[in-house]
Amino acid sequence: MSRVTGLIIVLAVGLGCLLVFILRIILSPRRVEALGTLIKQGKTGIAISSAKRLIARNSKNAEAHYYLGLAYHAEKKEEDAYREFKILNQLSIQGKMIPEQDYRRTLAQLYAAHGEIEEALKEYLLLIKLAPKQGEFYYQAGKLFAERGKGNTAREYLQKAAELSPKDGNIYCELGLLCYKEKKAPEAKATLERALRFQKEENQGRTWFYLGKLQKDVKDYDGARGAFEKATRDPEFRVRALVERGGCFMAQNDIDHALQDLEKAAAAIKDESSNDSLFARYFLGLCYEKRREIDKALVQWEQVYAQKKGFKDVGEKLSQYREFKSGGKAGEPAKQREDDMKRYITASNADFVELCKDIVKEAMDLQVESAKGISDGSEVLATEGDNAKFARKMPRLIRFYRGNDPADEGEIRSILDDAREQNIPKAVVIASAGFSPAAVAFADSRSVELMGNDKLRIMLRKAAR
Repeated sequence: MSRVTGLIIVLAVGLGCLLVFILRIILSPRRVEALGTLIKQGKTGIAISSAKRLIARNSKNAEAHYYLGLAYHAEKKEEDAYREFKILNQLSIQGKMIPEQDYRRTLAQLYAAHGEIEEALKEYLLLIKLAPKQGEFYYQAGKLFAERGKGNTAREYLQKAAELSPKDGNIYCELGLLCYKEKKAPEAKATLERALRFQKEENQGRTWFYLGKLQKDVKDYDGARGAFEKATRDPEFRVRALVERGGCFMAQNDIDHALQDLEKAAAAIKDESSNDSLFARYFLGLCYEKRREIDKALVQWEQVYAQKKGFKDVGEKLSQYREFKSGGKAGEPAKQREDDMKRYITASNADFVELCKDIVKEAMDLQVESAKGISDGSEVLATEGDNAKFARKMPRLIRFYRGNDPADEGEIRSILDDAREQNIPKAVVIASAGFSPAAVAFADSRSVELMGNDKLRIMLRKAAR
């Protein structure tokens, strides 16, 4: 082969390599641009594979990281998207084919979703500088300031957002919520109602929920229930709204309807550790307790206790009803006493009245004249039996309570007032949970006898013989 031919071959190879290099420079941006097109077409899998190949060749390819993050975001793979955008945030996007507003908006959303409020807020403030007429960015910044407890600053940004986007109902919803937290009820109500005028029905869940809270706060339970009913249509607020509506029924002493809502709430739980779950199961347990279905109540409270031991008084309730699960050999005196108390606490209302009549007759040696159920207990009118020492039988008004809280001064005042109206000289109050100090002090030197848990157990044993 001649030297000329060899030189031609060398030059040809060199030109070929140069051409490939030039083509790579020219075609590479077009390939990156194609990733955006693939994502818009829903071909995120292809976009992810292509972006990964580009990054494998050049780990600092900012555009490839951007579109890879977008593709993950589109597939709701937020952790992967977050990783790519954080990598991109360390690279320079100056002069790159990356739309800065779109990039920073998505980055801010990812920061907020991962609880990095400060970082998210920084991005939205940068976006406001980039696009000072864009109401969305003021709205998002206002929400984040509110989360940080900076109410005044949040209000300024939200009001600016409303000025720029006067028909965005979500902005008014956030302003209304801010007023609600600041206990400005009339302003909150007016602002939330304004939000409804601009929100689509599928986006109204949060607004209806807080309107319901406002009405519940002023004890307008019927109005609150209607608002919570509409809030249940939003999957995000369904459990919470059912719990709140159940609470309205409980406040109205409508335990049957409260149970229906709270059972629906419990069935819809997805995260047992969430506050919504804890409240749903706690209040469902209270309803079962009201119905004297203590075993069912314990199931709910045990699930709450497993997630959060210090939640409300759930630990005390489990301790209070520990005898329901206690062991022991049949016939043991202690076990028998617990069984007697279990019957007292869990009996149906009708059976409870009969049990109280038995206590009056067998343990107190009195004659029952009448008996009826009352809230959390029963009332018995009794007189001394045929063997009374005096010709005139002395009437007594006796009230039995089986609620969870100690009987308070109000219960003592109530029975004394009723006894006075009926010309009954003596009253007796028997409470399984005992009495508050105020009740004991009030009863002192008055014609009422208080019997707590210890005396009740003795009487229950006598009545069972």
